Amino acid sequence: MSGPIVAGVDGSGSAAAAVEWAAEEAVRRGVPLRVVHVREPWAGEDEPHLDAPDGEHHEDVLTEAAEAARKRAPGLEVTTALLTGTVVASLRAESETAALVVIGSRGMGGFAELLLGSVGMGLAGHARGPVVVVRETGGERRGEIVAGYDGSPHAEAALRFALEQAARHGARLRVVYAWPAPPPAPYGLSYGDLVQAAFDAEANRVRERVAAWREEYPGVDVRDEVVVGHPVPALTEASEQADLVVVGSRGKGPLASLLGSVSHGVLHHAHCPVAVVRPPEQS
Repeated sequence: MSGPIVAGVDGSGSAAAAVEWAAEEAVRRGVPLRVVHVREPWAGEDEPHLDAPDGEHHEDVLTEAAEAARKRAPGLEVTTALLTGTVVASLRAESETAALVVIGSRGMGGFAELLLGSVGMGLAGHARGPVVVVRETGGERRGEIVAGYDGSPHAEAALRFALEQAARHGARLRVVYAWPAPPPAPYGLSYGDLVQAAFDAEANRVRERVAAWREEYPGVDVRDEVVVGHPVPALTEASEQADLVVVGSRGKGPLASLLGSVSHGVLHHAHCPVAVVRPPEQS
């Protein structure tokens, strides 16, 4: 999608980090940045008035965020929008025409519980395009993007997004597949041999699929990693050396849900920005 990048802001530190990340990404893509603040009505309020005592605060949040974006990326086209409604519904509507939506991992007001309950799940699980969640703490650029992969359609969409990001940023891509080993059974060495054979077969399948993507993006240094264990700890550990972790909004098998347990877990625990991606036909 070639629309603007939308940054949701609320005056918090993580939202400020999200605006800076979004501004840099907009420059790389050559698209404008749209900074959005959502004013949620008070309970029982039929028609919220933006000239009420808190109206100036909302305008200040937008002004400060836009100024920070322009300072981060001089020359970038930055527009602002003050919306009224619920945060999730407003940002989901914005995602209909956005290249991606960028938000902070923790915030104030409507963003406060973004990753802790149904609000965050609703946005990442239903947004039309990718959602990028940025933490307040930044770090030096490491030149690596990590993609979680499990072979599902959502993982395929996430992998394509990760490859495009790696090409755009001149970064290497590390594809992580975590294979949950079956529980041990008292069958002796033959059982261990069967488990090893199953792991080898799955690893080969993943590497064949990654090899096909590697051919499609020859300019990207793609490395694959197949590990035994749960995906969340594996991706969390990988995030310590990454600039971005990319996951599908849901997986397959027992881990699949509206917002999968893997993507939800990575959002909570990753040490770098996280992109949650859905297949276009399911957005």
